[in-house]
Amino acid sequence: MIKILIVDDEKPICDLIDLNLSAAGYHCESVQNGLDAIDKIEQGEYDLILLDIMLPGADGYDIMEYIRPLQIPVIFITAKHEVKDRVKGLKLGADDYLIKPFDIVELIARVEAVLRRYHKTEQQLSALDVIVDVEAHRVTKAGLPVELTNKEFGLLVLFMQNKNVALFRETLYEKVREGEYFADSRTLDLHVQRLRRKLGWEHSLVAVYKVGYRLEVPQ
Repeated sequence: MIKILIVDDEKPICDLIDLNLSAAGYHCESVQNGLDAIDKIEQGEYDLILLDIMLPGADGYDIMEYIRPLQIPVIFITAKHEVKDRVKGLKLGADDYLIKPFDIVELIARVEAVLRRYHKTEQQLSALDVIVDVEAHRVTKAGLPVELTNKEFGLLVLFMQNKNVALFRETLYEKVREGEYFADSRTLDLHVQRLRRKLGWEHSLVAVYKVGYRLEVPQ
């Protein structure tokens, strides 16, 4: 399982990120102090570090200097929004830079993008009795193959990577790729209905009022 270290001095932010990334299938640990973060990095092996800049003990830039020789991918998550701050973070070797406040779906997308770049993505996803082999483009339900269109497959992967997270219609519509999004469009709903029927997920793939859809799985 992919291991992610969250370093932020605000525990509610750590908890929010942990909750959503854990629901997406990642193993997360968090610390609120820069020196504690260095101790964690020395003791464990992490596939990705989400790093705030303004930290007690040692700031994010100092920690980045320590991480760089270890070649662990890093995403800065910070309230420091000026261009000079972003440039400094990226020049120090960060792979991405996300400014607070952020949308959790965007964070998950950036995490996935960085992990793909380092070839650390999970090639097999599972939820309920459905297993997806991403590389082979294969889906099975209770061990039996399920035939999906490319668009249905893309939506399924997105739902399974974001279990128990409400995904906005606009985000899902990008996977359908039917051109410009219109609020009254039924295209996305039709794809979701077909996906529900093929997987028997009528009660698991639920509509979220004025947002979009969520795949609900037991925690």
